Amino acid sequence: MNQECTTKVTEKPPFNRSISQDSLDELTMEDYWTEIENIKKSSENRQEDQEVVVVKEPDEGEMEEEWLKEAGLSNLFGESAGDSQESMVFLSTLTRTQAAAVQKRVETVSQTLRKKNKQHQIPDVRDIFAQQTESKDKAPDGPESQSVSTNENKYQGRDDQASSLMVGEEKLMAPEDAPASETDINLEVSFAEQAVSQKETSKEKTQKNTDNDTLSPSFRLPKDKTGTTRIGDLAPQDMKKVCHLALIELTALYDVLGIELKQQKAVKIKMKDSGLFGVPLTVLLEQDQRKVPGTRIPLIFQKLISRIEEGGLGTEGLLRIPGAAMRIKNLCQELEAKFYEGTFNWESVKQHDAASLLKLFIRNLPQPLLSVEYLKAFQAVQNLATKKQQLQALNLLVILLPDANRDTLKALLEFLQRVVDNKEKNKMNVKNVAMVMAPNLFMCHALGLKSSEQREFVMATGTANIIHLLIRYQKLLWTIPKFIVNQVRKQNTENHRKDKKAMKKLLKKMAYDREKYEKQDKNTNDADVPQGVIRVQAPHLSKVSMAIQLTEELKASDVLARFLSQESGVAQTLKKGEVFLYEIGGNIGERCLDDDTYMKDLYQLNPNAEWVIKSKPS
Repeated sequence: MNQECTTKVTEKPPFNRSISQDSLDELTMEDYWTEIENIKKSSENRQEDQEVVVVKEPDEGEMEEEWLKEAGLSNLFGESAGDSQESMVFLSTLTRTQAAAVQKRVETVSQTLRKKNKQHQIPDVRDIFAQQTESKDKAPDGPESQSVSTNENKYQGRDDQASSLMVGEEKLMAPEDAPASETDINLEVSFAEQAVSQKETSKEKTQKNTDNDTLSPSFRLPKDKTGTTRIGDLAPQDMKKVCHLALIELTALYDVLGIELKQQKAVKIKMKDSGLFGVPLTVLLEQDQRKVPGTRIPLIFQKLISRIEEGGLGTEGLLRIPGAAMRIKNLCQELEAKFYEGTFNWESVKQHDAASLLKLFIRNLPQPLLSVEYLKAFQAVQNLATKKQQLQALNLLVILLPDANRDTLKALLEFLQRVVDNKEKNKMNVKNVAMVMAPNLFMCHALGLKSSEQREFVMATGTANIIHLLIRYQKLLWTIPKFIVNQVRKQNTENHRKDKKAMKKLLKKMAYDREKYEKQDKNTNDADVPQGVIRVQAPHLSKVSMAIQLTEELKASDVLARFLSQESGVAQTLKKGEVFLYEIGGNIGERCLDDDTYMKDLYQLNPNAEWVIKSKPS
């Protein structure tokens, strides 16, 4: 087994101020070392039949080839290299830094293929990007080129001031309740483009803010009139595009900041295909969905959290104080035998035992909750210079996690926040919780725990800071940045345009009545709805359709309220939060709107959309 699967960290991080000893007090550090000792004890009782995972370091060129596949650009090379129209549309929407990241990987793959004398088509980077360069030169007013100069301006002063602090100083260094300046985080401009812009201006400002940054900044989600897009709001086909763009953006950001982004691959040797502990999340969810259809978070995980909360979140030392090792081992065995039968006696589980079992469950996952592929990228976040950049990287990494990992991580972080909310009673503030949870999330069951003290210290401070950010900024981190949503809209518009062209050609060949087709193709909304009015469909409500006048102040919540106020009988039991207003079609596949979306602004962004009220798919 590769013993370096999760423990390898950079010995001399380029920005070591964020992991300085001064940023954490000795008591908090003690929580980390105690947790390490607890992990060592519990690892002695590890089950032998759980899945074993070997992490493979890719060969030269292999990593870049895999990266291009994950970015949705596999047809730029190999046997399908000729059929790359969709990729060309995709590439035309990229920012300069994103295009540079793709170009760098394509060049590496090209060189590798030439060395190996592969027979299939080898892409010429100049050919791939020539088209995009021309189109960007012709259209200087596109969303990206204008964004750095306009949108960045409104954030510039606040971002520079707030982001000059390291995360290690963020709140781990300041008193828990110290006042913090709040600043909007810029989600309208590519993060990598912001980093380039900041690099250019930071040369003049190297010493400016050092004396004033004694209090930690607090970032918040900016208000967006066209609505905030959360993970889970988009249709699967658009979410796939978001993931492709997030990977390219993360790579571009790390390239600009000089951080190496190495993805690893898990090779499964032995698979445990049933049970509770040491079972892959996907296998667990398959089991659970047979019991409870639609389950997105493992039932055992939910039950352990529920059991901890039943004991009250005010218990002192919650999560820090371990259960007895032998008792935990026995409970594990009993749970494996009785959980799905429904015969397990939960009353026998003490609160600290339930907390230990929860941590054991996370630690014993055959692949880390933060995923084998991106665990190193999560660790590398500690090497980014500013808190703003760390939050940006974490935002992209959360988007990139597999659904099962992301949903389970969210449930965990929401629980941890509830623990922190009771810090006055349980004496577990965010520093303590982050320190206790860091080893469980960043160390897999296979680790030998033989790293040097210096490495352990770097690991402790750096990873605890990452957990701290994950807990504190959940809302922000589970948001899809607006610039990425805009890129998806642009891709969809361009693909529709090409599809329309192809359809017209086909109809011409078939000698079809072209005039009839073009009449049908006109926006149906305009046919029966006056200008400045939208028609909202609600097929499952008693009022199935309503024409609504757009005003400057009309929000999505107002539209929902109008429909729900007219419900009667059984439908009257529908509450806010059970049905949502959706934007469907036009330049988006499907998007669930948040309550504060201003409808007129969104209509102007996507005039060809349909508006439908329905419940979220489970």
